[in-house]
Amino acid sequence: MGFTRPGVARDGVHGSPPRGGLAYTRRVLEAIRRFFFDVVRPEASAPSEGGREHALRLAAAVLLLEVSRIDGEIGDDERTVMRAAVQGTLGLDAREAAELLALAEQESRSAASLYEFTQVLDQELTPEQKKRVVELLWLVAFADSRKDPHEEHIVRRIAGLLHVPHPDFIDAKLRARGRSDPGAGEA
Repeated sequence: MGFTRPGVARDGVHGSPPRGGLAYTRRVLEAIRRFFFDVVRPEASAPSEGGREHALRLAAAVLLLEVSRIDGEIGDDERTVMRAAVQGTLGLDAREAAELLALAEQESRSAASLYEFTQVLDQELTPEQKKRVVELLWLVAFADSRKDPHEEHIVRRIAGLLHVPHPDFIDAKLRARGRSDPGAGEA
């Protein structure tokens, strides 16, 4: 019988129980391989501005989806706000926005973490653009007129990964709250 530190499972991973062994490892490696060869590699090898722009749009759309589905359901209000954010902010028509959100949903379901998407945005966007992304995330979180703690947590995590300073995070939250519910002012 061996001793383990609190919060460290026998397999050495903090806070997570041992997984399904070799089959689990193969599934995870296959998901990473698919993501690399299907998404990262084509975008990285594409010297065109269009490839870079597509990667940025996809990353932003995936993050919007992650916020909308963190509470267990994607409501019609959240879908409407996401569609409007993608169309208005990214300058897409309705068909392009629907295609991007469908692709984002596929990527979101197979993603191992938020980092693979936040990294793209963190490297390419200006501080003001990152703040705008956080504001859009808040708009999605506030779309259903209730503040879910899971939504707040994921927006905080994404803002941290994008290196958005806390005052900008709060400003984005207040601006989104004001746009979604003009009578609200809670931070």
